[in-house]
Amino acid sequence: MALSARLELRVGQSLVMTPQLMQAIKLLQLSNLDLVAYVEAELEKNPLLERAEPAADLPAEPEGQTISIGEGDAQAGDWLNRDIGETRTQIEERLGTDLENVFPDDKGPEVKHADAAADPMTSSWSNVGSGGRDDDDYNLEAFLSADLSLVDHLSEQLALAVEHPGDRLIGQMLIDSVDDSGYLTTTVEDVAERLGAEVADVEAVLEVIQSFEPSGVAARNLAECLAIQLKEKDRYDPAMRVLVAHLDMLAKRDFAGLKRLCQVDDEDLADMVGEIRRLNPKPGLAFGFAPIQPLVPDVMVRAGPDGGWLVELNTETLPKVLVNQSYYAKVSKTAKKDTEKTFLAEAMQTATWLTRALDQRARTILKVATEIVRQQDAFFALGVQYLRPLNLKTIADAISMHESTVSRVTSNKSIATSRGIFEMKYFFTSSIASSEIGGESHSAEAVRFRIKQMIDAETPDDVLSDDAIMDKLKDSGIDIARRTVAKYREALRIPSSVQRRREKQAMAG
Repeated sequence: MALSARLELRVGQSLVMTPQLMQAIKLLQLSNLDLVAYVEAELEKNPLLERAEPAADLPAEPEGQTISIGEGDAQAGDWLNRDIGETRTQIEERLGTDLENVFPDDKGPEVKHADAAADPMTSSWSNVGSGGRDDDDYNLEAFLSADLSLVDHLSEQLALAVEHPGDRLIGQMLIDSVDDSGYLTTTVEDVAERLGAEVADVEAVLEVIQSFEPSGVAARNLAECLAIQLKEKDRYDPAMRVLVAHLDMLAKRDFAGLKRLCQVDDEDLADMVGEIRRLNPKPGLAFGFAPIQPLVPDVMVRAGPDGGWLVELNTETLPKVLVNQSYYAKVSKTAKKDTEKTFLAEAMQTATWLTRALDQRARTILKVATEIVRQQDAFFALGVQYLRPLNLKTIADAISMHESTVSRVTSNKSIATSRGIFEMKYFFTSSIASSEIGGESHSAEAVRFRIKQMIDAETPDDVLSDDAIMDKLKDSGIDIARRTVAKYREALRIPSSVQRRREKQAMAG
């Protein structure tokens, strides 16, 4: 067979992932904080992008007239005089004083005192007191409070509580060995050996540190941490001492054994356990951590006047950028080199794409959120027990999108409702079949809620086992296995029926 060359023309289609398409997909799954950071980075490197600042809201005039932005000071002053109904001269006559000394733009004559000139300290203090200090090194940020770490907090107290230099050295080493939770991570013997000190001296300094705030700090274990806090509250009596020494029995809910050891009745034991639970097992966690960022929802859902639901985007989380067309037209006229023209063209293309991508992202999020609310209407109206099983494919088919797009949209996004703020992923739960033929399936989250309701309604004489819960759920039309009940119960951090029965009977006496 002879080989020959020939020319053929074929027509085909293929999906090409351009860099801009990949970036658009990335934008979909970014959280609102990550999106703001991404847009800020684009604003820094693209001169054609600018932040869309909202116009400043100026107070309206009594007669409904408004002052436009950019008018002169004289016009603003006239408006002020009309608003208050008095001229500046009338105000001065009414107050009996000249206003020259209170307007920052009308500086009064400088008065220099001989004493102030001779004493720079007096001059400095007089400037501070009068509010007239205008030094170049005046920094308002110096008055802001900085984050205080646990080590710094303890070191400040150590400097006041301990005078001897050797004891301060011991105390500082002990403080440096305190972890973020507030517990001592080394032993007294190790500190004594490293510093060449007596163990008794290290013990004495440690006792002083354990009296610092926060209460319970520098403890070597949980029992000692709780004991320190109880001593401070003057509640470390013999019975409480025994209880703290047997925390393992408290964890097992062996209340009958604790009553025998502590020699107290049911009421006293209940009060003691309540006091233990009100203590802080990790006193150091209040220091050295960044402030907790509140969860800002991406979508707001509220009841509508017609009985439906109003779904709207939270505009506070959406960064607003504009393309500066006038600046582009001005700069492009002065661009001579090919590299300059190429840079401007790419900057314009990127800026235009970003504004469109942000708009498309917002529309997609709103579209997906609206369909989620429509599918889970019973949840918003009646509660979690009416949460329906839902998957990505159902939403994707309803809004004519791909499952992967819905998955990206629902990642790192949340919805604010009258029942709280929920992640979008919360509304996608697995399905549990109905025990009735042709019956509607149930959401796994709704089943977990029912299990918790059953256990909360238990009495000491009627504690439900996992089998009993399974039977009750089947009677209500939910086909579920016993091991699934156990898995849901453990996920809710609910102990077994044996432990619950022991606890309820002990508390009931």
